[in-house]
Amino acid sequence: MTVPSNRGAEIGRRIGVGLMYGLWKPRVLGAWRVPAGGPVIFAVNHSHNIDGPMVMGTAPRGTHFLIKKEAFVGPLGPFLEGIGQLKVDRTVADRTAITDALAVLDRGGVLGIFPEGTRGDGDFASLRAGLAYFAVRSGAPIVPVAVLGSTERRGRLIKALPPLRSRVDVVFGDPFEAGDGSGRRTRKALDEATVRIQDRLTGHLAHARRLTGR
Repeated sequence: MTVPSNRGAEIGRRIGVGLMYGLWKPRVLGAWRVPAGGPVIFAVNHSHNIDGPMVMGTAPRGTHFLIKKEAFVGPLGPFLEGIGQLKVDRTVADRTAITDALAVLDRGGVLGIFPEGTRGDGDFASLRAGLAYFAVRSGAPIVPVAVLGSTERRGRLIKALPPLRSRVDVVFGDPFEAGDGSGRRTRKALDEATVRIQDRLTGHLAHARRLTGR
């Protein structure tokens, strides 16, 4: 197994900086809350197609995102792999993706997850258990991340993207532990962790909206 390299993720971060600041106007709040070292999980809301690249370009550390396998088509596939991104088959329990994600955390890297699974309202209303599993299994703290773009329809070249040159707010929250301290990984423990995570993520999103006026 070839673990995606931190170097690749750092290259991805630098590419993201150029693209995101070139096409939009990111405003980053709370980046200082991201631990400077050790394993971290970014839990990101998902309402725009640029949410992943925006976090990659504004986070202080290179990030390995779990990305649906459908994105790895043509020349984009080798590019995404080269910048340390992880391919996941969302239709099954993808053991390769799980192993790769845990390897990133075991090595002290940053794993990015959209816990809602797919792009939607971006309100953390429906969380999948995968985030709780990775957090409890690895012991890595979760940093909630809210990406809030313009809801204006004018100026949009593509429906799923904010208008070009519009402001996009990226708000990093305080890191927190998902487990209850017992180290249990039972279904009940993961269900309880998911509830705790949802409460924290929903609270962070509400705070981010108040903070940014979104």
